[in-house]
Amino acid sequence: MKPGTSAGQSTMELEGPVLETLTRRLAETPEDFLGEPRIGSAGRVHTAAVVGDLVRALGGAAPAAELARFRGADAGADRNRLAVTLVLCWLLSDDWFARAAPPSAALLTLLGDEAGELAAQAAAGKFVTDPDRREELARLALARLGYRPAGETPAQAQDRLTTLSSAERARVMAAARAAEERSRAIREALIKKAAEESADKWTRE
Repeated sequence: MKPGTSAGQSTMELEGPVLETLTRRLAETPEDFLGEPRIGSAGRVHTAAVVGDLVRALGGAAPAAELARFRGADAGADRNRLAVTLVLCWLLSDDWFARAAPPSAALLTLLGDEAGELAAQAAAGKFVTDPDRREELARLALARLGYRPAGETPAQAQDRLTTLSSAERARVMAAARAAEERSRAIREALIKKAAEESADKWTRE
């Protein structure tokens, strides 16, 4: 298992930092990362610049085309998403991530796609002020980069993340539905084949 496994597929085989250090860091998020994201002429924090600086600080590269989605175009649609991205940027600025040097592609997916899913579940401020949401954000960030909290098994980490995360529960349920649909299709195909073989046998007799 390598860091940066795609969303929903991480087995978290690599041990990460102590969870409490990350949740404490989130609780202490400074005002600079809680400011209004710049969208059009409104807001003051240029999220794309913050993301670019973070990726470079962690040893990666952030092409301009990749950073475009962090500029936002519509305050109603993009404000909370970009605000969650900024909180994630503060979390990922921790020295532990600098030492881990996660792949740029995984970072950008976390800061973009995953931040969007989180933003659909809760206001960005909740990931700073609410203990469960802080834990969810810290666990999700680790999981999407291929890590689990120190002292936990992969199964324990996944169970806790699923318990905390409505988005994660939705993924698990979707996977279960897809597996059931595959099983149903196989059963129907076997029944159809058995019926055809029976009819063919009856015709020969």
